Amino acid sequence: SVAAQSHSLSTYGGTGRFSLDDIYTDGLLEVMDGSGETTTLGLEDVVGPLGTLNEDADTVLVSGEAGSGKSTLLQRLHLLWAREALLTNTFLLFPFSCRKLNAEHRELSLKELLFLHCCWPDRGQDEVFQFILDHPNLVLFTFDGLDEFKQGFTDEERHCCPTKQVPIPVLLFNLLQGTLMKGVMKVVTSRPQAVGPSLKRYLRKEVLLKGFSPGGIDCFVKKHHSDPAMARRVLESLQANTVLLSLCHIPVFCWIVTKCHQELLAGQDGVPQTITDVYLLVLQHFFQRKSSQSQGVLGKAWLEEHLDTVLKLGQLALEGLEASCYVFSGYELQRNGLTEQDVSMGFLIYCNDLSVTDCKRYEFIHVTLQCFFAALYVVLNRNADRIAISRLFQSQYRQLLGRSQRCLGHCIDSSVEEMESHVTEKPNLQITAQFVSGLLSQRHHYLLLECCPAAVRERKVKQVVKSLSKGMQRHFKSIPRPVEGEKKSMHAMPSFVWLIKCIYEMQDNSIAQDTMAKLDVEHLKLTYCNIGPVECTALAYVLKYLRNPVGLQLDNNSVGDVGVEQLLPCLHICHSL
Repeated sequence: SVAAQSHSLSTYGGTGRFSLDDIYTDGLLEVMDGSGETTTLGLEDVVGPLGTLNEDADTVLVSGEAGSGKSTLLQRLHLLWAREALLTNTFLLFPFSCRKLNAEHRELSLKELLFLHCCWPDRGQDEVFQFILDHPNLVLFTFDGLDEFKQGFTDEERHCCPTKQVPIPVLLFNLLQGTLMKGVMKVVTSRPQAVGPSLKRYLRKEVLLKGFSPGGIDCFVKKHHSDPAMARRVLESLQANTVLLSLCHIPVFCWIVTKCHQELLAGQDGVPQTITDVYLLVLQHFFQRKSSQSQGVLGKAWLEEHLDTVLKLGQLALEGLEASCYVFSGYELQRNGLTEQDVSMGFLIYCNDLSVTDCKRYEFIHVTLQCFFAALYVVLNRNADRIAISRLFQSQYRQLLGRSQRCLGHCIDSSVEEMESHVTEKPNLQITAQFVSGLLSQRHHYLLLECCPAAVRERKVKQVVKSLSKGMQRHFKSIPRPVEGEKKSMHAMPSFVWLIKCIYEMQDNSIAQDTMAKLDVEHLKLTYCNIGPVECTALAYVLKYLRNPVGLQLDNNSVGDVGVEQLLPCLHICHSL
């Protein structure tokens, strides 16, 4: 069953299925030891001893940003296990999807979880389960997308009985911390923001997935295009545009660029500069593919022609993100007015899983595409809530405020801990806010002209600019006064980098200039901020407007050679790097 499920790259199933063997390209895997030194790993080392920090723990975390290839890496691990080419000491493997576990509202025992959500044994169910209990060291559980699980991790409710029925979060969290089924190895994938200190205590090791190396990009493009001449043309176009090349270090962007090579090489709307440009390219590609099938040609007003489909998909996407929902039933599609024709566009695909269920379920090709459609809905819906944009940008600040107010609450209110366990990270809303910023860029004014009245668009642009300005002010106010004899320094948080990326998506020099006019520091520390080549492009775009030279510290990130090249526009304002 696992071999059959893992054979094809189902993530991009809406645009044709690839054999995983034909398309899989290794990403950069690193593990950090106790002293902060990093070691490069192979796929076979993910569950191996290399990089182990806690011998008593059973959970390995594979962390990486959205689109870095976490799900595909796990799928490759499953396939090689099923072929007995990897993890040969593992007798049974049970793969779980956290986004699908969200839809499970019943209380289940461990036995029911394994057999309802993974694989139902034809016979001897009790014997199979007893084997698992007797030989935990021969069993592996994998959980894909912990960041998409509705409830934040908590270790408050202990549970160790494999036959007692409990809510899914209790079952999952006790498996991860080893209270339940100690000895079973667990591999979990997640975005870094979703993994807090309480979970990290139970990790055997954390493996960092950094996306493609330059050689990985070459390898992926050549695998994607069977025609060597076409592969060479695509690679030459990437080498000629380092901004696009920096985007391709993230595998999902690399897939989009290679998939949309005809639009890219035609270059009718200029070369993509931002992530929003790249996703508009994929939107255009899907609609073009559908038009070609009906002997039609996509006109210049292609977005207006498909506005009805875009808005219906956008509403579904936004409602899903706000509810931490990534899997949709046929009823939910009908409720949003989506037809078979809308689904046939390819943005939604059927969920492939081994669970026992009769109803069809759908998901977006990739979670970043769900974020993009949500952003399109926020920008193009004329009847949208007037505070939708402000709410999108301020969700993380309300969350932080709520946490600070709850700090003293522990002294007076016993319900505080229960509230805290429901706090979830909102990285997908940050990605959506980035896309909103990009769609409201002057670059896309003419594309949106017939879809969104100019007055409405201008109001939304002002809301984004105001939200970005407020967000930056929060950071600048937190800059401490310098100690006598030391330079005035600012240690930026990851949300600062996110705001910088939003400004870059807008491609408005005046906004970048106004923002940097208010930053008065001599040293800018950006360590441990998950900065790769994409972030370097955005940083350079904004930091070049600094009034005074700064020392820029980028240790413990994934800058790389391409990232350094992207920083060139701002090096004149850096007295040290």
